[in-house]
Amino acid sequence: MEEEKRVRYGKMASIIGICCNVFLAVSKLIVGLMSGMISIIADGINNLSDSISSIVSLIGFNLSSKPADDDHPFGHARYEYISGLIVAFLVMIAAVELFRSSFIKIIHPSKINYSLLMYIVLAGSILVKLFMYVIYKSVGKKIDSTTMIAVSTDSRNDIFATLAVLISALICYYFGVNIDGITGTLVAIIIMISGIGLVKDTLNPLVGPTPDPEFVASIKNTILSYDGVLGTHDLMVHDYGPGHRFASAHVEVPAEKGIIECHEIVDRIERDLLENYKLPVLIHYDPIMTLDEHQHPVYRFLKKEAKNINENISIHDFRVVDAPSGAKSTMVIFDCEVPKGVAISDDEVNDRFANALRENFPEYEAAITIDHGYVAVNKK
Repeated sequence: MEEEKRVRYGKMASIIGICCNVFLAVSKLIVGLMSGMISIIADGINNLSDSISSIVSLIGFNLSSKPADDDHPFGHARYEYISGLIVAFLVMIAAVELFRSSFIKIIHPSKINYSLLMYIVLAGSILVKLFMYVIYKSVGKKIDSTTMIAVSTDSRNDIFATLAVLISALICYYFGVNIDGITGTLVAIIIMISGIGLVKDTLNPLVGPTPDPEFVASIKNTILSYDGVLGTHDLMVHDYGPGHRFASAHVEVPAEKGIIECHEIVDRIERDLLENYKLPVLIHYDPIMTLDEHQHPVYRFLKKEAKNINENISIHDFRVVDAPSGAKSTMVIFDCEVPKGVAISDDEVNDRFANALRENFPEYEAAITIDHGYVAVNKK
């Protein structure tokens, strides 16, 4: 989706949220003060915090849409993540205050003044929040926005919170049992749990999560589909905000091909990934000797040894550096990829390769770089 269209959807949803939440907050605060029900007042304050959250989201979309500049060459899209995090903290602050007020009401309950308007406002609020949930959810999925998804979750929780307040009011009226303070406390707990979940969901993309395995597998399979590509490794995906992802990868090609031909292969892959995935990718190509008579015996031995250590371990970027005059051994340099989840230490991997090489090819000495990868996908 074009960036301009994406921002327009986000702003539209935020403005709808501001209008709806301000209306609900004012209505509930008036009814809550008239009735003396702390749970309604708490629910109104929650809606007021939601309107502030919508304002923060609107500001976040405005900031994230700013074009790249000299100080921020990858754009400003991460502002959207930051705005989502602010929303989450505002929700938690509101929850703490609501919990305090409701607890006081449990200790010191007050008389409740019932009215038809009170029930109309609460029932209408549930319908409005249901409408907001549908809007936020659909827009969030359409534009792939963590902020919109977070706000949709908050709206869904608000439905349950207001429903609890409505049930509490009915119980108080028909059975004469004042559970207003208890209901307000439960609403505060619901809001707090929601806030904690929102913090986790919005903080994760800022810290830098592992890319979606399906997306990674799709990129990898696309690279492997080109004629002349023998394998790929060291794939990295960098996320600078929605719609602003970049990647780099190593691609193995036959060493027998010329430099120009190899360059054309990787150049075509880069162009196609940019066109089809909107993903700028920087590719480094590694020449691999494919003819058996050209493959170094140590290379074939180390490939087998890698599988002996663990079937998921592989080696790449193998090369032999001739021993300088007077040196006792020739250097064998290669990278070893140890996927996440393989229960073996780097030192143990190094020792296993070094010992195996010493026993079978004593004239060689290994220099190994251990790679753990930055994506979650099984090697093929």
